[in-house]
Amino acid sequence: MDCPNNAGSAFYNYKGFHSVVLLAMCDAKYCFTFLDIGGFGSTNDASIVSGALFGEMFENNPTDLNTPRPSLHGNKTLPYVVVGDDIFPLKPWLMKPYPGRNVSGNKRVFNYRLSRARRTIENAFGILAAKWRLFIRCIRANVDLVTLMVQATVSLHNYLRLTENSHYILAGFVDCEDNEGNILPSDWRREVNDDDTGLTQLDRITGNRYTFEAGRSRDDFMAYFNSPAGEVPWQLQLVRNSETVLNI
Repeated sequence: MDCPNNAGSAFYNYKGFHSVVLLAMCDAKYCFTFLDIGGFGSTNDASIVSGALFGEMFENNPTDLNTPRPSLHGNKTLPYVVVGDDIFPLKPWLMKPYPGRNVSGNKRVFNYRLSRARRTIENAFGILAAKWRLFIRCIRANVDLVTLMVQATVSLHNYLRLTENSHYILAGFVDCEDNEGNILPSDWRREVNDDDTGLTQLDRITGNRYTFEAGRSRDDFMAYFNSPAGEVPWQLQLVRNSETVLNI
């Protein structure tokens, strides 16, 4: 998230402008459930996650998060996890896609299912930027004021979602899928230009190193998504279609 040039060198990122880091989680209704605002824009490694408040909370396995019990499927125990994209480190509590293009069909299915879930937070950020126009361009304010602006707009966003305000998110404003799993782009994408928005996505902040426990957890999810209990009807056809495109 962009911020003004007087923010100090700690906020000066490698892309050549000042920014603060906004990490967020959301639920299925596009309501933000956890925010970490104000990380230094100059930070670009795994510490940006592990040093964040929710990273510390999940790493320490707190009991006050009211996380549901892990789900048992056959002989596999699937924990409740946070879904992230490829820029984040793989952890037992944080799932990311399998890297590379030449991965197996089962791994492609996992990557598709993960992407399908992760699209929820992408839509939440898109709604926020499209509805609260201050995110359309660089925010020229000091870091404390930027933090207050984000807190206020996110609170109002959640209020309008929780009160089921039908004028806040109109039909077609978020991404959806047709009966074959193809993504239908949403209206917010036409209102928000990614190249000109004040919300700029982080680039990769870590490598592909991870613990055995994290890798095993991802493999367990992959096996579940490819089993009769966890599959969705269109996933294989969608993966085959993507493989055909890559081979052309």
